[in-house]
Amino acid sequence: MKLYCLSGHPTLPCNVLKFKSTTIMLDCGLDTTSVLQFLPLPLVHSPRLSKLPGWVSKDGTINLEKELKECAGRVFVDSQPEFCLPEKELLDLSTIDVILISNYHCMMALPYITEHTGFTGTVYATEPTLQIGRLLMEELVNFMERVPKAQSATCWKYKEIQRLLPGPLKDAVEVSTWKRCYSMQDVNSALSKVQLVGYSQKVELFGAVQVTPLSSGYSLGSSNWIIQSHYEKVSYVSGSSLLTTHPQPMDQSSLKNSDVLILTGLTQMPTANPDGMLGDFCSNLAMTIRAGGNVLVPCYSSGVIYDLLECLYQFIENANLGSTPFYFISPVANSSLEFSQIFAEWLCHNKQSKVYLPEPPFPHAELIQTNKLKHYPSIHGDFSSEFRQPCVVFTGHPSLRFGDVVHFMELWGKSSLNTIIFTEPDFSYLDALAPYQPLAMKCVYCPIDTRLNFHQVSKLLKEVQPLHVVCPEQYTQPPPAQSHRSDLMLELQPPPMPYRRCSVLGLPFRRRWERIQLLPDLAKSLVPSEIKPGISVATVSAVLQSKDNKHTLQPVPKPPPLPPSKKRKRVVEEPPEVLAPKPLLSGAVPLEAFLAMLHKHGITEVKVEETADGHILHLQAEDTLIQLEEDGTHIVCDDNEPLRTALRDLVLRFLMKL
Repeated sequence: MKLYCLSGHPTLPCNVLKFKSTTIMLDCGLDTTSVLQFLPLPLVHSPRLSKLPGWVSKDGTINLEKELKECAGRVFVDSQPEFCLPEKELLDLSTIDVILISNYHCMMALPYITEHTGFTGTVYATEPTLQIGRLLMEELVNFMERVPKAQSATCWKYKEIQRLLPGPLKDAVEVSTWKRCYSMQDVNSALSKVQLVGYSQKVELFGAVQVTPLSSGYSLGSSNWIIQSHYEKVSYVSGSSLLTTHPQPMDQSSLKNSDVLILTGLTQMPTANPDGMLGDFCSNLAMTIRAGGNVLVPCYSSGVIYDLLECLYQFIENANLGSTPFYFISPVANSSLEFSQIFAEWLCHNKQSKVYLPEPPFPHAELIQTNKLKHYPSIHGDFSSEFRQPCVVFTGHPSLRFGDVVHFMELWGKSSLNTIIFTEPDFSYLDALAPYQPLAMKCVYCPIDTRLNFHQVSKLLKEVQPLHVVCPEQYTQPPPAQSHRSDLMLELQPPPMPYRRCSVLGLPFRRRWERIQLLPDLAKSLVPSEIKPGISVATVSAVLQSKDNKHTLQPVPKPPPLPPSKKRKRVVEEPPEVLAPKPLLSGAVPLEAFLAMLHKHGITEVKVEETADGHILHLQAEDTLIQLEEDGTHIVCDDNEPLRTALRDLVLRFLMKL
């Protein structure tokens, strides 16, 4: 059993498991941190960005003025942003049988995997994962296509040039694999390969393996997966949460008795308490609004935003912010808010019960009805005529490189009254802000990451007790910035097996057993013999048939009778003779009783020698050796067949025939 690791990002995994003749891809996360190396894509022409100077090396030997621009002491690529793809060269992607998706953030690379690679398999995901994943992909494509860039920067990627560039461009990894965004056609084609599954639904893969999604408690429809055969079990835990938020709680008990547990997607903010961050978010928002400033919240169009709006719903009245408008701007804003209200069976019990009242499970429905929350597909059209300040704007993309957020950064960045509040943990906020410096607006970092922290995961692993744990190497050592914090790493016995991008791990358990079915006719013909009280054994002679990874024992077919032939044949073909099987022997030959039996039959000169495996009897007069061992008896005598046969018969008296 092998695990191929195609992504180096611990929370955006992409691994391939080879398990019993099946090849299973576990998630296909898209590493979007690469976009931080690019200049923002403004919706409206930006004089500031268009006047940035090009980059030339100090000695003047490298001139990349058209590709690289300098801004606030950093160098950025002036081109359509590109993403770091999972590794495609480690194995042939056309051999993948199925892809299991754990949550909608971990499927953003799906079109790169399923399109133009020869992939012919099936993708399994829950319904919310598919629908919200579709929205996030659609939003990404929309952000890119509405601000097209004519030029494409490629020269800076050459290794000999990249190593001469200033950091962090010089340290960017795998730049040769970076690709532009896919098209909507690719998205639709990729998602047409998705087959929907529900929690605890068992799906058979070619009769060899069974896969089952379990609730992971992180987001709507997010799953952990159990991959098992009759005698082996692998658990895949990715992006899980034990906190009480809007999704169904995590199913922990089904993870017990795993041979291997593959662990990814822990919190990116192990020291930040989500409840404390929500409190900071609300207080900073209120402070800015009271001072007459605007608040910008760069966020994804699904996920934490539902919890932020719920938190604000309770906070608005108490803080006297009832008249402040809240705007949610995204090409998929309307769909996202509506989807969250209709996936009732995927929500926690508290929210499910509201549906039967009937009430909307999320309070943002009431905010929309009372006109406190308004949503728009973009800043053009209705928004520009209805926009009033001071206000709170939720919009994407959290990287600040594309989407409507770029316009608000240019609009509000010069005033110290305004505040930008970062809630998504995927991007370094300092790197995100770099191309907008110098910046007057206040910046607040409140990363809200509800995924498991190291304390929670240690407790979980003690409860479910897998034999082996496999995890990204980042989890086996403290964070580089806090090297003294040994509590921010996994300390397990036995130690976890770490992986990194492009590594191939041999998983440490062997398949020992395979289940075989007996046909009723064959079972009827068996004659059990009791060898110990309560234990019976029967010999089986049968034909083994293996089909679709299922094994069946069938009775040995009888040879067909020869058809009567008029013509005489010179050679009559005899049917192959089916020989009766030799009886199997069981039991042990007791030394004292055997010596007495030899004595009784006139063999008296016996020298006994003890060995590691049993005894050697030397019959001196007959010049014969008898080796008595636990699993066999050997009689060695030269050219005396009658003696050998007589000794064999004496040995057989002590053994049971089956």
